[in-house]
Amino acid sequence: MRRVISVIVLNEHGVLSRIVGLFSGRGYNIESLTVAPVPNSEFSRINIVTIGDEHTIEQIIKQLHKLISTYKVIDSGEFVEREMVLLKISLNEDFSGLDAVLKSANGTVTSSNEDYIIVMACDEADRIENFIKVMKKYKPSQVVRSGSVMMEL
Repeated sequence: MRRVISVIVLNEHGVLSRIVGLFSGRGYNIESLTVAPVPNSEFSRINIVTIGDEHTIEQIIKQLHKLISTYKVIDSGEFVEREMVLLKISLNEDFSGLDAVLKSANGTVTSSNEDYIIVMACDEADRIENFIKVMKKYKPSQVVRSGSVMMEL
């Protein structure tokens, strides 16, 4: 089962390595990881996407609570979750239908030069996955995903 966990931690050196060590030391996998400071505070928010059964997730959350630098672990309730993707597409491709695909995934052309365009989409993680599948038609030369960010309601 896919699970998104948000951890508020003190913004100090070594915190991220301790959290990653907690996962790797116990054989848990991190699907995606994003970190950013919480504005006007001494904290950072770490968003972790992982996969595991209910027991595994429970163990991860218990271990996260034990870390000295952890202020809060948020793993339940209602969240707004978004992920961003950038795709580089050669201008040699046929772009018919691209506008409709971009509109369906909150996408836009963000940059271009004489050889490539770069498109971006920001949406729920599963919709981004579908967007990438549809965009394969345009033969992207590069695909970069941001990982999930989330905020509780």
